[in-house]
Amino acid sequence: MEYLKLLGILVVIIGFALKLDNILIIVVASVITALVGGIGFIPLLELVGSTFVSNRSMLIFVVVMLATGTLERNGLKQASAALISKIKGATPGAIVNSYGVLRAFFGAFNVGLGGVAGFIRPVVIPMCEGAIESKGCKPNEEHMEKVKGMSAGIDNITWFFAQVLVVGGSGALLVQNTLKDLGYEVDLVRLAAVEVPICIIAVVVTIVYYTIMDRHDMKKYYSSVKGGK
Repeated sequence: MEYLKLLGILVVIIGFALKLDNILIIVVASVITALVGGIGFIPLLELVGSTFVSNRSMLIFVVVMLATGTLERNGLKQASAALISKIKGATPGAIVNSYGVLRAFFGAFNVGLGGVAGFIRPVVIPMCEGAIESKGCKPNEEHMEKVKGMSAGIDNITWFFAQVLVVGGSGALLVQNTLKDLGYEVDLVRLAAVEVPICIIAVVVTIVYYTIMDRHDMKKYYSSVKGGK
């Protein structure tokens, strides 16, 4: 009978193997696991409800995902690619770096742009593809994987250093509490002031590195591009 409690795992394996709807698989597996484990349907609903309320901030992520999916279905990716294709001098590296500057600027005010799922995937990546296509080339699959890595990298770097600039933000409070445990009393305003040059240096170094990488990759994957010779 103890093995019956693993029935939910079997449902997940079979469901994924048959490529069924992911959400449906998880819901069915949860219900089966609860019933077999003796929890019951009503206690299961109470558990799901209490868990949702305690993690309601995750709802923001769900809303962003739904909004992004709706925009993509209505041509967001195509519009982004068409817009950037009109700028002849644009390259994937320049686009990624421009996004990094915006990410850092808005991050300093604790304003997010959506991150990888909400902005990079539906907007930045299509713009990078459009920049390549505007030069008469077809995006190289290996190169685009590098561009995706660059985009995710600059997103993490700029957000990591910029969010500490927010006085009273979670990042600043984390640094303050960490230093306090080590015996250092730090004022949040002074902490933000000290972090400003650090953030600028981090962003500049990343942009320089990605610019060099971009020029190398454009020459490597698109030797016929005039700007790549």
